[in-house]
Amino acid sequence: MKNNVQLITYVDRIAHSDLKGLKQVLDTELHDLFGGVHLLPFYYPIDGSDAGFDPIDHAKVDERLGDWNDVKQIGQQYDIMADLIVNHMSAESTEFQDVLANGKNSVYWDLFLTKDSVFPDGLSAENQAKIYRPRPGSCFTTYKLADGTQAEFWTTFTSNQIDINVHTAAGQAHLNKVLTRFHESKVDLIRLDAAGYAIKKPGTSCFMIEESFEFVDELAKKANSLGMTTLAEIHSHYMTQLDIAKRVDMVYDFALPPLILHSLFSQDASALSHWLSIAPRNCVTVLDTHDGIGIIDAGPVGNKAGLLTAAEIDNLVNRIHSNSKGESLQATGAAASNVDLYQVNCTYYDALGQNDIDYLIARSVQFFAPGIPQVYYTGLLAVPNAMELLNQTQVGRDINRPYLQVSDIQTAMQKPVVKALCELITLRNNVDAFNGEFTMTNQANQLDLCWVHGDSSAKLSVNFASKEAHINIVEAQQSTHIVLTDLLAKHRE
Repeated sequence: MKNNVQLITYVDRIAHSDLKGLKQVLDTELHDLFGGVHLLPFYYPIDGSDAGFDPIDHAKVDERLGDWNDVKQIGQQYDIMADLIVNHMSAESTEFQDVLANGKNSVYWDLFLTKDSVFPDGLSAENQAKIYRPRPGSCFTTYKLADGTQAEFWTTFTSNQIDINVHTAAGQAHLNKVLTRFHESKVDLIRLDAAGYAIKKPGTSCFMIEESFEFVDELAKKANSLGMTTLAEIHSHYMTQLDIAKRVDMVYDFALPPLILHSLFSQDASALSHWLSIAPRNCVTVLDTHDGIGIIDAGPVGNKAGLLTAAEIDNLVNRIHSNSKGESLQATGAAASNVDLYQVNCTYYDALGQNDIDYLIARSVQFFAPGIPQVYYTGLLAVPNAMELLNQTQVGRDINRPYLQVSDIQTAMQKPVVKALCELITLRNNVDAFNGEFTMTNQANQLDLCWVHGDSSAKLSVNFASKEAHINIVEAQQSTHIVLTDLLAKHRE
């Protein structure tokens, strides 16, 4: 996998097109910017209750987008990341509909997880209280079978997303089928979506327990044998993330986005610098994704201290709401239909109050932090919150999932902040120092991030109090000095 910046996008939302149209955008409007692309779910259907994360057929490309050959064509030129939706599938799937029709006589009965299959002796109040919930309400949904009986199925996220029994032959066959499709279609990196919820065991939280690590390890070995790398997608306390990183191919650095915001808001880089000193090196970095801005990854959980205190988390969330003029408040928590209580729904650009210098500082820190950087399509184009779409759907995360046209991309690419960001992306892709060793120094509000590889070096210096930031590059004994305010001013002329 290339050590380059990658794009995160829905196939149909960045240019209101299909896989062929996306490749054209990558080759033209976004030419030479990205070494890879995370194709958010393109399976049938892309417009379910969770924007593709509730597939009816995980092994089928939605025909409105194209087919597996179109995926393969993108993979000829770009590294591809795709989602293996480990935990669940749609209640409208052929398999689950067969279960509803035939009950325990269905050949697919063992594919799905029922309450009784995990708690054959019943679920006590004590055990139920231990189950970790990412959303309000029960983790079970009662479905009526054709013979009139009822069964309670595990539905970790929504009632339309039926949890898979990954221990059974049917569950294993389902996952293997998708892995094979990925391999045949030149997918390089597999994002294990919601992998932390896949294993359920009585008396535990049913989230990232020891057996979960074993399951992820087994999946990783299967993917590795097919030449693919796995990325675990797990929002949790930062110590859990450090533990996970030791046992998987790659993890997300989900603590980075809130810590950068905190540093910019508080003018104090202490928490950020501490995290960068211990953060996993086998990681993918993001500031924005198709979900909200993760908060749990930097905050305290139960009696475990966080990278930020509870008060600092509260201040961070309130500042985002203030910077976005209350728009994020309309899209977060109980204000809209949300499956995740640990995220603030808002574009990263709006979380910073559309402050161009703050935004470029945030991206610079991301690009200089250890890991492979990914940039979400709304972040690339610095687009504002999609309030019209949010009001239309009342789905909180839609605030950061707009449908764009090619003309929108072309217009956004002319913004000074986007032009400056593209220069930073090009720098991150082409400077050899980023293939070397990372070091860091800090003094309260000052942070210096440095990379060295042979005679190539790259250093980012940020003063979070004065918002002064500059980059020094040395390659082949040639020195380049970039001041972020000057970079932005150049594109405003």
